[in-house]
Amino acid sequence: MVTQAERREATRSAVIRAATTLFGTVGFAATTVDQIAGEARVAKGAVYHHFANKEAIFAAVFEVTSREVAARVAAAGRLAVDPLKGISEGTRTYFEICTDGGPIGRIILTDGPAVLGWRVWRDIDRQHFGAMVPAALAAAMKTGLVDSQPIEPLSALLLGAVTEAAFVCANSHAPEKAIEAFISALDALLQGLCPRV
Repeated sequence: MVTQAERREATRSAVIRAATTLFGTVGFAATTVDQIAGEARVAKGAVYHHFANKEAIFAAVFEVTSREVAARVAAAGRLAVDPLKGISEGTRTYFEICTDGGPIGRIILTDGPAVLGWRVWRDIDRQHFGAMVPAALAAAMKTGLVDSQPIEPLSALLLGAVTEAAFVCANSHAPEKAIEAFISALDALLQGLCPRV
């Protein structure tokens, strides 16, 4: 027998899935709560039972989407031969996800900062992606691949550069070329951190 808690979670999940589809295809501004309820096949009141407004629905969608993207980025980074290549491969995966024409780029890069505000967007982004770069840099320093130096400012600079590059790639008329150019520049930047012999 299905419990009340399981029904609530099923409804909430259905709303998030439906909203992800709508926000990702037509965008936040063009999506209504009525459309989300219809897509989720639940009553509008059920949507409002779980979420105070459309912005709260978007915040939940953004959180779930960010977590999924971070898992894919981390998986790509783990396959690399060393921590610096891990940063590069993870970044390439992030760029590809955000430029593939699917819903993720619109949710993460287009509507995310506009709906949530830059500060909240950055805080959520930092929760999911902000730990990866410092961990990779620490591993690279531990193995001598990168000269020892303060990790926090270096991580902030790299994350800022990657974020800006992601926006450029996502808005490029030739995203594949843009990705290659930015990954090449990132690789050169990362190589500059290596000890000179």
